[in-house]
Order: sequence, then C-alpha cells, then structure tokens
Amino acid sequence: MHKVQAKGILSQHGNMNIYRGCLHGCIYCDSRSKCYQITHDFEDVEVKINAPLLLETALKKKRKKIRIGTGAMSDPYVPLEKELELTRKCLEIIEKYGFGFSILTKSDLILRDLDILLKIHQNAHCYVMMTLTTADDSLCRIVEPNVVPTSKRVKVLKKCHELGIPTIVWFCPILPMINDTKENVLQIVKMCQKAGVEGILIFGIGMTLREGDREYYYAKLDQYFPGLKEKYEAFYGNAYEIPSPHAKELMRVFKMACSEAKIECRSDVLFKRMYQLPPKYQQLSLFEEIKESVK
Repeated sequence: MHKVQAKGILSQHGNMNIYRGCLHGCIYCDSRSKCYQITHDFEDVEVKINAPLLLETALKKKRKKIRIGTGAMSDPYVPLEKELELTRKCLEIIEKYGFGFSILTKSDLILRDLDILLKIHQNAHCYVMMTLTTADDSLCRIVEPNVVPTSKRVKVLKKCHELGIPTIVWFCPILPMINDTKENVLQIVKMCQKAGVEGILIFGIGMTLREGDREYYYAKLDQYFPGLKEKYEAFYGNAYEIPSPHAKELMRVFKMACSEAKIECRSDVLFKRMYQLPPKYQQLSLFEEIKESVK
C-alpha cells in the first residue's frame, strides 16, 4: 500500500476509484492491462487518502443531482478498506448531499456499510452490484483467490434484497473452457433468483485479453490448468475478444433462464434503471435550470 494526495476523484460521468490496484488476485483482471498506465505493482494498492475531501468539494459544486458510481476499475472493498474506511466516509458524504449511488464489489465487507447504503436508497436511489463468475466455490477460490467465494456474495445480495436495496449481478467474465458450461449458467441464474436479484448484466459469453492482463492470465493457466494456455494460443492468437466456443448456445440458455426466473437481463434497461434518479430530483433539476436562466 502507498498513499497519495490525488488531484481529483470524480470522472465526467460521476464515477470514482478510491483505490488503484487490487488484492483480490482474480486471474483474469482487465485492470492489469498496460493501457491503464498503473506504473506501480498491481498489489501495491494506491490509496487516494484525500478521496473524501475531494468528493465533498466536488459534490458541493454540482447543481444537478447525479448518480455516483464506484467499483468498475478497482474494488472499493479491498482488504485495506476495513481499516482505512475511505469508502465508508465517501458513502457518508454521498448520503449527506443526497446523491444517488451504485457500487460494484466482490467483497462481503460491504455488509458493514448497509446502514448508509439503505439511507442513500431511501433518500435518492442505490444499487448494490456484485460480480459472480462461477457457482462452484472451489473453482471460485482458484480464479478469485483472495476474496469471499460466490456463496458468501449471494448471501450479501439476499441481505440487500431483504432490506429493500435493489441488486444487480455482473455475470462476467466467462472464461472459455473453464466456467463456460450450461450447468454454471443455470446455477448462477438460480442463485440470483433465490437472492431476489433484479437483473443480471452479461457482456457476451467470453472475456477480453490485452497486454498486461494476458501475460498474468496465461501464467495462472499454466499454474492451475496445465495445457489450457496452449489451446488459447492456438484458438485465439493475440485477439482482444476471447469468446467461448459455446457462446451462441450459452447465450440462448442464459436468456431463457432469466426469462423463466423473471430476472431482467437487457443491459440497456438495467443501465437506464441504475442511472435514473427519482422524479423529485428530475423536478428539482428543472427548477434549478429555471432559476439559473433568470439570474
């Protein structure tokens, strides 16, 4: 871990990353890619120690309420968060200023902050999202070794549902010749149904690889799945998109299972729900625009 004084925290679209790098050890992590220009060791997590101050300064200046999001590049609940509580402090600021929120994680440390997340949801709108890749906890401990297994993440989703906080699962990536099976797809959908999940996002049946994460992933294939790297190299070469050989059939199975379980799986619909604030905020924004126009 190393601490930095960041210059900014919010992107143009309201996304933030409090940490840079990760300790979960997921063998497929795209954030290891060189294009993201992380110059330190990936496991030497960069901590934006002034993130709460930057966030409060940014939110004070915003005329319109928006949805703040985190978790796309680095998990907001890396183990360091248990002690540092930077994510929790940022949640308190988001709740204080009445902004909407969405969070993506693999960690059950989020249970610590359900009190604030519930307040955010009651005041504005909040979505809790968790990544699930495999229904098999044993396989999960190989591909995502340093974070809680799937079964514990499902318990988090169920707890959120019981509190009335809507949840979405990111079912990705699907690793060719590892978790790209009909059984895995059906079990994941069944788990989501039992946990009261509102929607499942899936970005194709496959994964992506590029410079930086490809080398790390292939090293892990050699370690845990001997001979599989050679199959990847023969079948995919240096391609960026790595679809499962069974992609078409598995997508059909997935969509049918979601339909039967009454779980939304259309990405455009789910993203619209995530970023749509309650009517009271839309009306407030219109009022603020009118006020500004007559100054």
